[in-house]
Amino acid sequence: MKKKILYVTESFGGGVFSYLVGLSNMLSDDYDICIAYSLRPQTPQNFRDYFDSKVTLVKVKNFTRNINPLKDARAIGEIRHIAKEFKPDIIHLHSSKAGVLGRIAFNFSKEKLYYTPHGYSFLMQDASKIKRFVYWGIEKVIGFSRSTTISCSEGEFKESQKLTNNNELVNNGVDIDELQKLRSNFQCDDGENISIFTIGRISKQKNPDLFNEIAKKFPKIKFIWIGDGNLRSELTSKNIEVTGWLQRNEAIKLAMKSNFFILTSLWEGLPISLLESMFLGKECFVSNVIGNKDVIEDGVNGFICSDLSDFENKIKNLILNRKMGEKIAESARLDILKKYNTKVMASEYKKIYSSK
Repeated sequence: MKKKILYVTESFGGGVFSYLVGLSNMLSDDYDICIAYSLRPQTPQNFRDYFDSKVTLVKVKNFTRNINPLKDARAIGEIRHIAKEFKPDIIHLHSSKAGVLGRIAFNFSKEKLYYTPHGYSFLMQDASKIKRFVYWGIEKVIGFSRSTTISCSEGEFKESQKLTNNNELVNNGVDIDELQKLRSNFQCDDGENISIFTIGRISKQKNPDLFNEIAKKFPKIKFIWIGDGNLRSELTSKNIEVTGWLQRNEAIKLAMKSNFFILTSLWEGLPISLLESMFLGKECFVSNVIGNKDVIEDGVNGFICSDLSDFENKIKNLILNRKMGEKIAESARLDILKKYNTKVMASEYKKIYSSK
């Protein structure tokens, strides 16, 4: 008889969504899986179509991103009820909000309990120092629960070690079989006109202000932001196109037709958009933060940039040396094939789920 896994997440969009799709589908033959989720603006409208038919999805009505004592208490009641109905052997919490509420809800229950932050809330640069200290304090206190923290990158693992002794590391991975099918349908535009893209919510985390300043430095290059968000108004440079949220096929098509991938984030866990772009054969320029710098080795499989001038100089150098770029892109793709894919990720999770 299959063991049952309950995944719980409030952050059911963007990278966490893609991660859960890949992991759940990869494990669905070996486990009965239920996902307790909450919708985000970036959650695909047809999100159920992404999952294997064997995966059960249950909405948590009272999940909210911000702290709301009344709704948080109700959400705890909801996920307890879902667990009572599903009767899981394993409960795995994803993102900070679900991590806090879930560890409160299930700290004294019998199921194996795991938590993956996907980027700690106390690293969020859009929060005040006081708020970040409070978030850190909450993580530190809740870290004394019986759960095991499974970090999604080397940098996140180091942060986790400061909070709890119960730690594991499983790097994020992407579904290379699915990406290869999509990749074969679209080709990069090898013409003279260069384009640079990013994917994600237009929020403080992704640093649209820096993205905009970089675009201003290259007025003849088209910059594409695949996504949308509350800081869309910061993207004022005339050479920036904002697509809004696209269906996955359309997003991959646009990515394949672009030349370079850029990620200007202020903080990350381990971005799925970066891993997918590496597999798609794109030269990647990323900010020097946890997650990005855990995957990219500067000048070997991509470029780590510390500020505006660093982004500007490294983009200029690559435009002048396209042969170097091809080697870097191939090195990045090989890293995904060897390490950052759902097959490797699922294998590591199976070991953890069966041993602890």
